[in-house]
Amino acid sequence: MRGIDVHYVDRGVGYPLLFVHGHPFDHTLWEPQVRALAGRGFRVVVPDLRGYGRTTVVPGVTTMDVFARDLAALLEHVGLDSVGVVGLSMGGQIALELCRLFPDRVDSLTLAATNPYAETEQGRASRRAVAARLRAEGMVGYTDEMLVGMMTEANVRALPAVADHVRAMMYAAPAEGAAAALLGRAERTDHLPLLRRISAPTLLVAGQEDGFTPPEFTEAMHVRIPDSVVEIIEGAGHLPNLERPERFNEVLRRFLERSRTRLSRTGI
Repeated sequence: MRGIDVHYVDRGVGYPLLFVHGHPFDHTLWEPQVRALAGRGFRVVVPDLRGYGRTTVVPGVTTMDVFARDLAALLEHVGLDSVGVVGLSMGGQIALELCRLFPDRVDSLTLAATNPYAETEQGRASRRAVAARLRAEGMVGYTDEMLVGMMTEANVRALPAVADHVRAMMYAAPAEGAAAALLGRAERTDHLPLLRRISAPTLLVAGQEDGFTPPEFTEAMHVRIPDSVVEIIEGAGHLPNLERPERFNEVLRRFLERSRTRLSRTGI
């Protein structure tokens, strides 16, 4: 679709969910959530984004709206009109683009570890420098430097299997695809004006120890999104769904049950 081959998982029946991974990961970022939800009243659709995992790598620059249009095409392909969208980090920014471009497709919204602000001048320069580095050197050195940050240092030590999974995803990410996404994120716009127009029920999640998207970013979204709730997960960094999956799943399931119940009452 849209000139690329998209790899995705589609499991279960029930209230439909679209999970959107962050950089530089793939669909397996969501394994704990797929296990918890698929076939238990939920249908989960979990793609590898353009340039990541087993989906086609397109050189150049991949902006957030391109990712969002890819996801809208995927929903058409699998026969879904509207879904609960769950995005983490870059995936949350892409979810916000879905809200901007295709608001009728977003029945509920979950944003985890998401930065809603436009990129700063310093941030743009940094992302461009990292993109050039990935193209020149590949993913290994970058991964080794960034693992602590994606997870807290304590969790890297205490959760070796999780750390190995995160490291493996980052090592395996195609450098050209990751670089294209970084260049696209460098050009992202400010989503703050959009937030007040979001009508979908929204869950905002942050790790208490997230150094990339601290909880105050989540609070800034909460005061703007009309129907929103916040959950700050203790003992988690930038990947609360992997660092504290039981708590994340509990919060997510409780939120999604509201949407599932609402749809069943309306007969949709």
